[in-house]
Parts: sequence; C-alpha cells; structure tokens
Amino acid sequence: MTGGEEKIRVLIVDDISETRENIRKLLQFEKDLEVVGAANSGRSGVEQARELKPDVVLMDINMPDMDGITATELIRQHNPATQIVILSVQGDPNYMRRAMLAGARDFLTKPPAVDELTAAIRRAGKMAFAERLKAGPVAGMPGGVPGFAAAQAALGKIIVVYSPKGGAGATTIAVNLAVTLHNEETPVALVDANLQFGDVAVFMNEQVRNSILDLAPRADELEAEVVREVMLTHNATGVKILAAPTRPEYAENVTGEQFVKVLKFLRTMFSYIIVDASTTLTDVVLAAMDTSDLIILLTTQEIPAIKNARLFLDLADVLNIEPRRILFIMNRFDKRIGILPEKIGESFKREISAVIPYEDRVIIPSVNRGIPFMMGDRTRPIAKNFLALAEVVRQRITELATESAENVAVVKKR
Repeated sequence: MTGGEEKIRVLIVDDISETRENIRKLLQFEKDLEVVGAANSGRSGVEQARELKPDVVLMDINMPDMDGITATELIRQHNPATQIVILSVQGDPNYMRRAMLAGARDFLTKPPAVDELTAAIRRAGKMAFAERLKAGPVAGMPGGVPGFAAAQAALGKIIVVYSPKGGAGATTIAVNLAVTLHNEETPVALVDANLQFGDVAVFMNEQVRNSILDLAPRADELEAEVVREVMLTHNATGVKILAAPTRPEYAENVTGEQFVKVLKFLRTMFSYIIVDASTTLTDVVLAAMDTSDLIILLTTQEIPAIKNARLFLDLADVLNIEPRRILFIMNRFDKRIGILPEKIGESFKREISAVIPYEDRVIIPSVNRGIPFMMGDRTRPIAKNFLALAEVVRQRITELATESAENVAVVKKR
C-alpha cells in the first residue's frame, strides 16, 4: 500500500454499464485501491477527472461521443499527474502507439486478468503520487519515504536543453517544451542561459525589460515577489521568462554560482524550469547542468552534430553525470536522409528517446513571428511528436524521482 495509508483513487470510464460494474466489483476487494467515480462516456470522463482529480483513470478506447484517446489527451492536459490505463478489446499495436502518444501510462486488452489489472493500476498510481509531489508538498511518497525525500520531490524540476552543435534547434525545443508542459497545476519558468546571444524572448515575441542581471547580484536574498516582477510573462500562455542580458558584454556579470542560486529559488515557485543552454560550455551552463534533474541532449542528422554529441557524452562520463539524467533526442529529422535515429542509437549504445521531424513550413514562420508552434494546431506531425516528447520528459523525471526516493528509503533502513 502506497505511503502505508494513502489509497490509489480510480475513475472508471466505459460506455458499457456492465463493464463498469464488473471492474468496480473486482477492485472493491483491494484495500489499497478506491473507486471514486464511474463515467459512461469520454466527455463525462474528462469532466469527472477535472472534478475528482483521480490518481488513475481506467479508460475504454471505443466510445460513441469521444474516443478514449482524445479523452486521454484532454485529461493529461488538465491533470498531468493523473495516469491513464487504456482498456481495449483490440490489441492492435497502432492503437497502443496512439494511446501512448496521447499520454496513456499502460494499455491492456479486454477483459484483463485481475492480477494484470491491479498491477497496472498500482504502477500507474505510484507514478501519479510521484508526479503530484512536484506540484506541492504532501505527507509522503511512494515507498513510504517521508520528510526530506518528499520535500525534495516537491521542488520543481530543472531541465537543461543543450546541443553541442549550433543550429540544432535548442531554443525551438526549449520554448515549445515550456509551452507544452505549462498549465495551472504545473507552472513553467523558461530561463535563457545563453547570456551573450540569447533568443528566448525573441522566440516568444517579448520585449526584454528585465533580465537575469536584475536577480544575480541578490541571488543570496531572493524573494518570490521580486522574482515575479523581474520575469517576463508570456501573455498568450502564462509561461514566465527569465531573459538573457540585452548586450553580450553584460554576460560576464553573472557567475555560475549566482545562476544556480537563482535556478534553485525558481524550483520553489515552478513545477518545471526549462533552461535554454548555449552551445559553449560556460561556467553558467556547466553549473546549470550540474544542478539539473534532466539534460535534453540534441543531435541532428548532420555528421558534425553527431560527432559533437558523442564528445559531450564522453565528457558527461568524466563529469559523473548519471546516464539516465540525459535524454538523447534527434531534432530536425528528415526521412529522406539515410542517417536514421536507430543507427545512431546503436552506434552510441544509447537510445534516442524522441524524434522531432523537420517541418520548415511550420518552424520558420513560428520563429519569425515569435509564436511557438505548440500554441497552434496540435494535430500536425511535429506537434504530435512534441506531445510525445513532453510525455517522455514527464515519465523520465517521475522515474528518476521515484528511484531517488527508493534509494533514500534503502539508506534510512540501513
């Protein structure tokens, strides 16, 4: 039982009343599971999920008014901590792929065995508890780790987006990832760590009035109200932006130590802090990586970018950066080019966790207009791949937080 006392709250969404009742009966004998609601349609399931905020939703895939995949996307957008387990009479791999891209945690074929169903719910419930800890402090964490571990998990997560080769699209990734992850429950701060030639504000069509220069000198005595005044607010999305200085020569006025202190303070205010790093490994960038929860390493299909990615991974070993803290992704993928992500992954002995296609008709106007493309049509291939990337980021961070808490629990037992 998670946390020794807290139950996993389950919402059942299925248009067949007999199925809903059968699942309810199966789960009533599990002491650590509690059915908090049942919905007879996808639309009703979305509404109940917003109201009840369950830990786990058991979602039928085929329903008349709104299919389970669409409902999953909507629930995950409004309640990122809620985990979805899809139930389907069809074991079609295409359904499974679509469900996972929409943000589903698991996929079971109907009718699932009791052990299979309860195991899936418990796995998803553990993820839900860990995910919620990022949004605010609670009494404990999966595995019964109270106190320090829970407080650490409740802090926002720092994600550094980095490419060792210029032109790989790091700023595009950082900006659109911030827009994708941001909502009322998980507010996002977007920080420009390219202190000489940062473009984050330009990509968001915001005029720089204040910057990191206004916070760095007072890094030891920051206050939330002051930080909010300094940060820019992207009116269309609500994402908060900490801009780079307006002139390159001002960059030397910010030390790596000051920058990290600012990032650590932002962890108390935001669920995610997305850091757009410069290609050059400055003291500021290295310090940000050292304190980060996750590093998104970009490569493209260009040989120099691949070579530099390998060099960085070798350096990461020297710097003792845990391999699982590095999420390796390919940006600007063009299927007409023969260098495939799978081949690079095999060569590096490291999986490429996400692939973002290159769509110049989407990206170039987006950059020139200062409107992140994730604010627009999310049915485009690049947007769907970006939603999948955001889900991979959430999952990896949750897994790392859970592993960290479990390690603390082991140490405490000793």
